This record gives sequence, structure tokens and C-alpha cells, in this order.
Amino acid sequence: MTEQIPETMRAALLLGSGGPEMIEVRDDVPVPRPGTGEVLVRVGACGVNNTDINTRTGWYSRAVTSGTSGDGHAESDVADATWGRSAPVFPRIQGADPSGIVAAVGDGVDRSILGRRALIDPWMRDPEHPEDRSRVGYLGSEVDGGFAEYCRVPVSNVHTHRSRRPHRELAALPCSWSTAEHMLQRVRLAAGETIVVPGASGGVGSALVALSKLRGARVIAVCGESKIDQVASLGADTIVPRELTDVAGAVAEAASGRVDVVADVVGGPAFGEWLEALRRGGRYVTAGAIAGPVVPLDMRTMYLKDLELHGATVFEPSVFADLVSYLERGEISPVVHATYPLEAIGEAQAAFETKTHVGAIVIVVDAGLDPAPDLD
Repeated sequence: MTEQIPETMRAALLLGSGGPEMIEVRDDVPVPRPGTGEVLVRVGACGVNNTDINTRTGWYSRAVTSGTSGDGHAESDVADATWGRSAPVFPRIQGADPSGIVAAVGDGVDRSILGRRALIDPWMRDPEHPEDRSRVGYLGSEVDGGFAEYCRVPVSNVHTHRSRRPHRELAALPCSWSTAEHMLQRVRLAAGETIVVPGASGGVGSALVALSKLRGARVIAVCGESKIDQVASLGADTIVPRELTDVAGAVAEAASGRVDVVADVVGGPAFGEWLEALRRGGRYVTAGAIAGPVVPLDMRTMYLKDLELHGATVFEPSVFADLVSYLERGEISPVVHATYPLEAIGEAQAAFETKTHVGAIVIVVDAGLDPAPDLD
């Protein structure tokens, strides 16, 4: 199967740091051509994630100490405004979560994958040193991503699959669900253990709930009162409203004093309380800090309780492969809160920043790629 590749495409270009007004959707962007070992993916949909917002606003700069915000951070230092502490390059096509079909292949790539449905592992690794985390880039950050009709990536990052789910659902998986899977693998969550998920309603949080239940763990989720019913539908065993005066205390009571793991993307002032809630020898893992990156830490809590603290960002390729295997076996169901057309990407990012959603917000780039083709 070979399709005619146009010369230009629609794409959302990030032109600089700031608010959503820094994104411009154009229809005259050159379509990239795949080189040796690369493929071109025709994008059906692409999820919105925190990395998109944080890069656009400059939040990753160490000069910023406040929580995440959809507006530009005036104090941000452009020299370290990306997740990897480097300067951003503009214009940039963001989007780490494309779901689509393989439209073209470069030299050295097996043509049998043409026309196959595909998800993309967003970590762009050094082909000669794929295990070296210091050499990686991120799709939509260091290289152009999926907020466009076509996206070029190394074939090693392409995971073809046989799921018939629409692209708007599949686009909820790559960033959020792989982040959650990585977090749980880092802390070795096991069946029968109790895990606490602060921020359980977002993309990563909802995935943490589902993937923890898949492992047979007991899940205590923390979310806003207005989202309790939706988070309960994800499978959480107990839900604690974040509006309570003593959230950590309520969690500890619900857990009967034994919390094995805290998987956190919130950070902020509650960080120290989560360490106190953990049992001796418990594990804490984080992949975000939406409530603020600078947190209180009593070193005595950490070392006297023999705690493990893990950061989780760059994962091994096997993590994404595991995620796709869950999808193909029908063990996971992506959660989508809302979809927007590419032309409304600024509106979509603004909606994402309100944190009123449960699950993912997705940009539909080409609805014509659904329904799924016959994969037999």
C-alpha cells in the first residue's frame, strides 16, 4: 500500500514562548520526507500533554519555581526552557502522542509496514547508544511532533498494532500511559500492594489507576469532588477528595496505615506529607510537579523510614512495547475527555490547563483515517 504524499500539509507551529497565542496553524508547511531508517506517519489524532504546555510556557527553566500555568512564565530563562535543560528551537511542531498509519518509508525500512496502524514511542534515542538517557530527545520538543498531518520518526520508535480503536482514543496513550507504566515499573508495584495516586483524574493519573488495577494492586485515588464518579469508573478502590483539610491523613486511614507506593504527578506542598504516609521501606515515584517543583523535604523522614524515591522520565523501549501489548490484548481502555480539531489547538491547550477534565484531551487531525481498516 502506497499513498501519494503531498508537498505541503496543515500543521500547528509553536513560534515562541508564551500563551496559546504563540501557536499558529498553517496549511503550507513542507511535508517531511523519511530518510534512511525512518518512516512517515499520517496522523489521525494527537493527544495534548503537560510537556506541550510546559515547553511553550518555559516552565522547565530552573528560574521558574511556581506550579504549571498556561501563560508564559516571565522569569523563565530561555537557555534552559526545555525538559532537557536546553534552549527551545522555533518554529516547532509539538505533539508527543500521534496515532496514525504508516504512509511512507525511507531506505532500509521493510515496506510491509506501509498502511499499518501505528503508535509512536516519543523518546528519540541515539541509535548507537539507545540505553544512554543523556542522549535522548523528545517528540514535539527536540524534533517535530504530531500536531500536523504528517510526522517523521525513526522506524525503531514505530509500534504497529491491530487495535481497531479510533485514533482519537489511541492518541490518549503514548505520553500519559507510557509515563504511568514507567512509574509503576520503577517502583515494582505488585499485586496486593496499596498505591496512592494524587491527581488521579488527569491523563497520567487516570492511567496510573487503570494500570495499577491491571497489576492487582489496591488503589487509593485523590481527586476533586466533582470528578469522584468518573475516577471511580476507572477502578479505584477508594477515593479521597482533595478538598479535605487533611488529605494525607484520610488516605492513611483508608489504607489502615499501610501505604506501599505513592505515584505522584502533583508535587507542591503535599510532597512531605506523602513521604510521611508511606510505610517503612515504601516507594515514592514522580513524573511531574503541576502544583509546584520546589517541595518541603525532611531528610529524616526519607532515611529513617528507609524510603525509595524515584524520578521517572526517560524509559527503556520495553516500557512502550509492554503498553502496546496491553492494548492489543484488550486489557486497557484509553480515557478521552474531549476532542478538538487542529485549528482549535490553542483552545484545547487552554482547556487542558483548567484541569477540569478526566482523562485525555485530544486533537483530531484527520478524522478520515477512521474507521479502522480491515486488519485480517
